[in-house]
Amino acid sequence: MGHLKPSPSPSFSLSLPRINPPSLPFTIPLSSPLWTLLESLYALRAPPARRTRPPSKPMQVLCVGLPRSGTESLQKALLHLGYDHTYHGWDIVYDTECHSPGWVSLARKKFYQGQTLTAADFDALLGHAVAVTDAAASVFASDMIAAYPEAKVILNMRGDVDAWERSLVKTLVHANESWGFWIASWLDRECFWAWHVYERFLWPLLFRAADGDMGGAVRRNARWVQREHCAMIRGLVPPERLLEWDIEDGWGPLCAFLNKPIPNIPFPHANAASSGWKAREEQCNKRWVDQAFVNLILIMFALVGTVVAARVFVF
Repeated sequence: MGHLKPSPSPSFSLSLPRINPPSLPFTIPLSSPLWTLLESLYALRAPPARRTRPPSKPMQVLCVGLPRSGTESLQKALLHLGYDHTYHGWDIVYDTECHSPGWVSLARKKFYQGQTLTAADFDALLGHAVAVTDAAASVFASDMIAAYPEAKVILNMRGDVDAWERSLVKTLVHANESWGFWIASWLDRECFWAWHVYERFLWPLLFRAADGDMGGAVRRNARWVQREHCAMIRGLVPPERLLEWDIEDGWGPLCAFLNKPIPNIPFPHANAASSGWKAREEQCNKRWVDQAFVNLILIMFALVGTVVAARVFVF
């Protein structure tokens, strides 16, 4: 999606100074009934219906590499090759219907209840997709590989690990340490779920944030998480079903693996931190954060009105 013009009205913004959002003096386990209560309070007014997978659209490609490893470029490439729809992590929060609660439910089911996820579990959220990349595929890689045994698997990586780690900090950690995003998550339903699914569940679980500090976990653990993740994929997938692919490889190995002709266009580079990611931050500001700011003003007016009414009619 292209750049969205910033709202002319004042707003919270993901570009506010990066300071870790305040944390409670104790850790509340994500399995706690308190979170279930909060999830019910922030329940979507129109929950989306479960999706189903048509027999004519089996899952064909799983791109299980970690975030910032060419995931959106791969999505655009696969769409160009005819894999419509290719599901990306952005779909979790920017889908025409908000399926973030469903991914939270799957994360809790897998990581907190110890249950194995099935094709039916995944199809309820991405049954319209024939390929998947980014968050859903990397966080749930082992379950998806088992759930879709006929799908080809792409382990997308970046050869420059230093650049990959810097990119994680500029994007995932950058969002995690945004006061504007954190405050907005308590003032807007969809923003609550966007923060909840990524900043409390998917990225902390992927990067082993045992203390709940996702940003700290990325800085501490990214390199060894990547090594273990790649080793797991190689151990789960037979060589004939697996392609190890770097963003610099472009069309050639990808098309050979998928038995597709090489397109006569440059390989897409979709999500550079300074361009594609910035556009998504602006989309976040426009879609949720600005609305949260409006909600805050309405709450303040309501509180002032309540105080004035109490002074007039009670005192």
